[in-house]
Parts: sequence; structure tokens; C-alpha cells
Amino acid sequence: MFMAGFGAVLGLAWLAGCASPRPTPVAAPPPAPVAAAAVEEPVTPREIIQAAAAKPLSPAPGDGWRSLFDGVSLDGWRATEFGGPGRVEIQSGLLVLRMGGPFAGANYTNAVPRVNYEVTFEAMRVAGDDFFCGLTFPVGDAFASLIVGGWGGALVGISSIDGEDASENETTQTMSFESGRWYRIRLRVTEQRMEAWIDRKKVVDLVTTGHRFSLRAGQIELSKPFGLASWVTSAAYRDLKLREVSAPADPPK
Repeated sequence: MFMAGFGAVLGLAWLAGCASPRPTPVAAPPPAPVAAAAVEEPVTPREIIQAAAAKPLSPAPGDGWRSLFDGVSLDGWRATEFGGPGRVEIQSGLLVLRMGGPFAGANYTNAVPRVNYEVTFEAMRVAGDDFFCGLTFPVGDAFASLIVGGWGGALVGISSIDGEDASENETTQTMSFESGRWYRIRLRVTEQRMEAWIDRKKVVDLVTTGHRFSLRAGQIELSKPFGLASWVTSAAYRDLKLREVSAPADPPK
């Protein structure tokens, strides 16, 4: 009798255990987000040039432009005979100056006006830390150079005005320039004014009457009458254009 009663108690306990709620399983933690693959920045000159060539052009203002560079050949251009390792190449549709010792450059071989003209292009420092744009151009019967990124990488100005180069005349200023970034350069030379812009910033607004223009003494003379040069720096250019004009772009200040 005792055993039968004890068995009944055990049976009821077993049934009660089966009927009791089971513990809720702990939810598994959500999977950790997969980190996006890091985008590798271009680091070699060739990678920088390829990446830059794919970037859209900034628009050149106005119309009436004629192209100075076809993007596939050096027709109308020749390497400036500075000597040393610098050379001129076509890469990814760009006109490229390979770093020279110290100069590298290219001369435009076709005729350009001496006054009443405007030139524009995009320029980029590929490697190095000095000027990536030394544009030599006519000013009537004389010549001058627009320097962008000189004297250690930041100086902008005209060389030379009344014997004073880009680091010491009224056009002297400093700007920050990034390697691998395009800058729209624009220069306008009319009868009595010289104007220049970098992107949308006006960097030169000079009344030319009463001033004497010349090139800085040295090899830059080889860039005459119209040429591009860099100093211990690799540079690239595209969308080189020229048009004839009859007046300054902006009224005098």
C-alpha cells in the first residue's frame, strides 16, 4: 500500500515537471556588421594620373575657344630642351610633364596672339612640392610667366614685373594646392590689363600700362613664346584652349 502511494506521488511530480514552462532560450546576438572594404587611394604617379583622368572637367567660361591639345598626340607641342630627366608624355589623354632636374616643360609650336587673347586649361600636381604650372606667355613684345604653386608649393604670381619675380611683386600671394587635384587656370591678356583666375578665384588683376614685363633669368627663357613648365615636380594638363578677346573680362576695381 505504501509503495503504491509512493509511486503515485512520483508520477504526479513527474507530470508536474513536464507541465511547467521551459526556460526561454537566450537569443543569439546579431551578427557583427561586415566592415566595408577600404578604398585604396591612388599612390603612384601612374595611379594618380589614371584616377584624375576619369574626373569630370570643370567648365571653361564663354565660347569661341579653340583646342590646343588633342589628348592623343603631341601635335602642336614639343618637349622644351631643358636637359635632365624631365620629359613630356601622353598618359590617359593628359599632357604629362615627368619630374625634371629641375625643369620639365613643353612648348606650343603653333602661333599664338601677342595680345587680346585668353587661355584656359586644367592643371594638376602629380608629385613633388613646387610649381606644377609655369605658363609662359606673350605680353605684347615681351613675355611673362604665371607661376602656380612655386617657392615650396604655395606661391602664386607673375614673373617678372619691373624686374621683380613672382615672389616679390604686387601679384604675389599664397594658396594651398593638393596633389592629385585639378585646378582650372585661366589667363587673359588685353591691351591694358592682365587677369588670371584659379578656379573661381581671381589671382591677378593688373593694369599693364607703365609696367615692364620679362622672364626670370635662367632656363625659363626656353619656354618662349608660349609654354608650360614645372620645377622638380611632375604635372598633368588637360582641356588646353585659347580664344581671341577684345576687352578685359571684369571692370577695373
